Amino acid sequence: MHIEQRRYNMKNKPKLSVVGAGPGDPELITIKAVNVLKAARVVLYDALISRDLLEYAPQAKHIFVGKRKDLHTYSQDEINELIVKYAYEKGHVVRLKGGDPFIFGRGAEEIEFARSKGLETEVVSGITSSIAVPANVGIPLTKRGISESFWVITGTTSNRKLSADVNLAAQSTATVVILMGMGKLAEIVQTFKAFGKGETPVGIIQNGTTLNERSGFGKISTIEEIVEEKNLASPAIIVIGEVVREKLQFQSVFENIKSIVKVSEAKFISA
Repeated sequence: MHIEQRRYNMKNKPKLSVVGAGPGDPELITIKAVNVLKAARVVLYDALISRDLLEYAPQAKHIFVGKRKDLHTYSQDEINELIVKYAYEKGHVVRLKGGDPFIFGRGAEEIEFARSKGLETEVVSGITSSIAVPANVGIPLTKRGISESFWVITGTTSNRKLSADVNLAAQSTATVVILMGMGKLAEIVQTFKAFGKGETPVGIIQNGTTLNERSGFGKISTIEEIVEEKNLASPAIIVIGEVVREKLQFQSVFENIKSIVKVSEAKFISA
């Protein structure tokens, strides 16, 4: 599928907007992202976005191009070609990605390809799940006196191996956030144990910020059992560090807030 620029219809100015959809909760998308969606003619969207966001682009053609473990609707090369094809045919293509498009989202690759084919491009940042999901359950990635920095690491590299950075992160005192790491949990646990971190707190949050959110908390030495007991799976975020203990202090506050929201919603419905 090769698109030549000489076939370009001047009425359709080809443009790609790579847009971050946020961590899952549709209310956590930015105002700018909503405005860009309203102007789109085609939306190519990923697996982890809320489908409710597509309602902001009723005039656009919606195409699912999501990738999940061992199941890719389109290869990355095919997605790149679709972007260019529809940009020249329709004008404005939005590539809607979960979280932030530049955090393990291949947004930079798509921008580079689009520019090489003559498209105008823009990037609309999104709220990354690496920060928002822990915050949603009361885990601050940094806190004075406990953690002064944090790592955000992919658990699985492009060659399906555990990232070497996990080994480095396990030696630090920083909070460690691992995305796409559930398939490598056993290796992650062994890495941290090798550096004497068996008692380090761990939290795993599945489907963070959504109505389907589930989680499990423990220590490096117990987290695999907890995952099995609670039947946790991808998509999930792994948070390792002393700040995970802070969740216990915030838990009652979060539960009270959620109960207040539920009561308010019930009153609204009955009204």
